[in-house]
Amino acid sequence: MRDSPFSGGRVERETTGLKKLIGSLTFRNRPLKQKFFLFSAGVMLWFLAIFAISMAALISLESRSNKIVNYLIPFDRTNQKIIRKLQNLDIGGHDLLTARDQRDVMKITEVSDARLEDIRSFISALQRGGRVNDYSRATGKFIEGFSVRPAVSADLVFVNRLAAQTDRISAGLAVLSNLKTGALASTMPASTMLASRKGADLEGAFKNYDAAIENAVTLSNEYSARTSGIYASDSGGMRSMLLYSFPALSIVLLLATALLVTFTFSISRAVINPVRAIIGQIRALNRGEIDISNRMKVNSHDEIGRLSAEFNGLLETIDSMAKFKKMIEEDENVEDVYSRLGTEFKYFGLDEFTIYEIANSQNKMKTVFPPQGLANPMCNPDILDNCYLCRAKKTGHRISSLQYPGICKSFMDGEEKRHVCVPLMVGGTAGGVVQFIFDQSDLNEHRLSAIDGWIRAAEQYIRESIPVIEAKRLMSTLKDSALKDSLTGLNNRRFLQEYTESLVAGTLRRGKNIGLIMGDLDYFKQVNDVYGHNAGDAILKETADILRKSVRASDLVIRFGGEEFLILLMDVERDGTAGVAEKIRTTIEDAKLKVMDGNVKKTISLGISEFPVDTESFWQAIKYADVALYEAKRTGRNKTVRFAREMWKEEQF
Repeated sequence: MRDSPFSGGRVERETTGLKKLIGSLTFRNRPLKQKFFLFSAGVMLWFLAIFAISMAALISLESRSNKIVNYLIPFDRTNQKIIRKLQNLDIGGHDLLTARDQRDVMKITEVSDARLEDIRSFISALQRGGRVNDYSRATGKFIEGFSVRPAVSADLVFVNRLAAQTDRISAGLAVLSNLKTGALASTMPASTMLASRKGADLEGAFKNYDAAIENAVTLSNEYSARTSGIYASDSGGMRSMLLYSFPALSIVLLLATALLVTFTFSISRAVINPVRAIIGQIRALNRGEIDISNRMKVNSHDEIGRLSAEFNGLLETIDSMAKFKKMIEEDENVEDVYSRLGTEFKYFGLDEFTIYEIANSQNKMKTVFPPQGLANPMCNPDILDNCYLCRAKKTGHRISSLQYPGICKSFMDGEEKRHVCVPLMVGGTAGGVVQFIFDQSDLNEHRLSAIDGWIRAAEQYIRESIPVIEAKRLMSTLKDSALKDSLTGLNNRRFLQEYTESLVAGTLRRGKNIGLIMGDLDYFKQVNDVYGHNAGDAILKETADILRKSVRASDLVIRFGGEEFLILLMDVERDGTAGVAEKIRTTIEDAKLKVMDGNVKKTISLGISEFPVDTESFWQAIKYADVALYEAKRTGRNKTVRFAREMWKEEQF
């Protein structure tokens, strides 16, 4: 279907195309090493372009300025000196023509010859290159000196022509000087015709001399004009070079700067922004804050982009682990934690597994998840009574039959199943084992790789749950120890205080009674005095065992303090407590209690009350049983006494 002129399809394609172009120009999806290499190469390319333009301009300017400074200017200066010398020769010719005596002629001739010699030296320097030294022939003083380069091409032609013209000037000067000298030397009067002829020869010689000088000056002026043209041309070329070089350099520099800024901004933003975001998230993690909604945007496929994607995955894992840990910390007991852990295993695709809990003090294991009756353990049942038959427990590391079939001898179904056992390590000791089961028929290279990933993820949750499991197990142990008497293993008075409310509520709800029997061993202090406290402790333990065996499993036997015991007969019939109490009394009376040196016989006094028959207050009923016990002690011991109202004397109790 074609895009409507009003649809955004074309705009989106153009925007996407522009983004792709910018991404290509800024090397967005290239590896960082290649990105910075290309960036550096681009910067170097622009610098080379600027350098090339600058060097071309400098070389051209250097060539032209060198030509002007070291060639044209010295050449033109020398030419101007030649012109000045020629003009002085012309003046000297006029002076020679008007001289009045021989001495003036000789002096003028000598000066002119010297000037001609200077011109020849100037011309020789121009022809071969060398030093130009200028002296004033009128005063003999040194004016200046400089060096010139040899003339080339058309310049050499000019110099050679000027040299030839100089020879003509020299010859003309000699003729003019001789004629003037001859004219002044003649003392005899000459005829008019002779005088006229000599005057005509002298005039003709002067004209030839003057013409030669004029030709030389003209030749020099022409060359000066040519030199000026070349100078103007080279100067104009230099100005043009400067005029065009600066804009070109400015444009290249501006373009290079713009691209450099763009690339630097784009590349640095692609690197810095994710790094800043990662730093911010790490700081938040250090503060214990996890904001999964603040995930980093992945704008490239380079190392930074992959780092961002991996960090997003890490955040999700941390968030998931934090939520999981918070949930299991809020669970009521360790069984709920095992159940929660099992749910996570199934989320990863680990559907068949068993969680074992190890009691290291007893060297035993038990199945804790799935619950009893639902578990289908694959291990030899002997490991439940001897946990060291479990290889994962014994070694303390992961055991896998995926790579090493038959690695554990306690695993029974090795033909059709494979297993991975992960120990729950607590303080360097295995406190449990998680066993994952896999069908042999489903295993292939791809699935094995996936299973390894699942197991690693499961191990993370196992590691997070271990402290919580251990804490809840410890709390359960501490709670049990706080509610049990350490010597006899019976519940203690604290247990009674904690569970009184629920016991009473349940009894009243069912409309039943609780029979209370308060018992106290007769003359127990004599045992400690005669046989020692160890014997007393042994008698208390045996008494506790007799009491437990004398009542139902639903009844409660409590060590109330010292040698006193309280028995709660749950849901007893009215006046049914006395029969049980009398049975307990006779059993203890007939028992032979063991001590270190033999056996002893002891008796017990018992007081009975019933709740809510005697009182609607449970603790009052306990007090009544204690009053009845006091009456049994007072009236002879080794008897059972049922509480009666007349026993209660408030001034006494």
